[in-house]
Amino acid sequence: MLKIREAVIVEGRYDKIKLSSIVDAPIIETNGFRVFSDKEKQSLIRKIAETRGILIMTDSDGAGFVIRNFLKGSVDNSKIKNCYIPQIKGKEKRKIKGGKEGLLGVEGVSDEVIINAIRKSGAEIIGEENNIPERKITKADLFVLGLTGTENSEINRKKILKKLGLPSYLSTNAFLTAINCLYSLEELKSML
Repeated sequence: MLKIREAVIVEGRYDKIKLSSIVDAPIIETNGFRVFSDKEKQSLIRKIAETRGILIMTDSDGAGFVIRNFLKGSVDNSKIKNCYIPQIKGKEKRKIKGGKEGLLGVEGVSDEVIINAIRKSGAEIIGEENNIPERKITKADLFVLGLTGTENSEINRKKILKKLGLPSYLSTNAFLTAINCLYSLEELKSML
C-alpha cells in the first residue's frame, strides 16, 4: 500500500473503493459533475489542497478531463498534482454496458497501472524516494520534436497521443502536463 501525503480526488464511490486498497491517504469523491454546483465540496477540496495538497485522478475520458479542468480552475495550481491513467479500452466488471467512449475508468484499471501512474505523478510517497525525472519536458522540447509550433505538429501530437493511449483532444499544455507525469524526455524521444 502506498502512503501518500496528498489527498486523492476521484470522480465517484467505485473509484474510492478501488483506491482504498491501494493508497493510504484521504480519498475525496467529486460525485461526478455534482462538484460543479456543490460549493461546500469545492470549499472542502480547496482547504485540503492548502493543507496537504491534492492529487487529481479522474477517468481518462472526456468527462474526467472536464472535472479535472474544473478543479484546476478552482484550486491553487501549486497545490495540485495530476495523476493520469492511460486510455484503455474496456468495460468495468460491475457494468452491463461500457461507457460512451468505451474506456476503463479508475475503478477498472489494474492496481499496477494505478501505482505506476501515482509514482509518475510526483505525489509525495512517504517512505519511498520519488522517481521523478530531474528535467521536465518543456514547450521548447515539444517544438524541437515537431509536436508544437510546426506545420505538422498537431498531426504528430495526435499520433503520439494515440500511441501512448492518451486522449486525442489534449491541448498542448495538457499534453505537456500528462507527458511530464508519465515520461522523461529520453523516453518521449525514443517513442517518436
